[in-house]
Amino acid sequence: MTALPGCPTCGSEYTYEDGDLYICPECAHEWPKGGDKGEDADSGAVVRDAFGSLLSDGDSVTVIKDLKIKGTSSVVKVGTKVRNIRIVAGDHDIDCKIDGIGPMQLKSGFVKKV
Repeated sequence: MTALPGCPTCGSEYTYEDGDLYICPECAHEWPKGGDKGEDADSGAVVRDAFGSLLSDGDSVTVIKDLKIKGTSSVVKVGTKVRNIRIVAGDHDIDCKIDGIGPMQLKSGFVKKV
């Protein structure tokens, strides 16, 4: 039986495997197998806007196309400025909060870096 690594956040020895992640039951910290990268695991992913500019956490972007919001009659209009984005893994690779609408996930192909 192989020994699992301790939690890099709290030092707990009671970690367990779940898919390709290690999880600490004491502090709920998750990190990928194969390294102690911690929560910076997504930093290796390259996310670019519609014009090829590199996006990173904390950037401000502008929406370049009217975006209908599923399940509502609301629309995010062209030119809407979104501040303090967060890059995440997945199809919709930007997490953000839009004033007047709330938290949303956007695709990087519909935004332009400011």
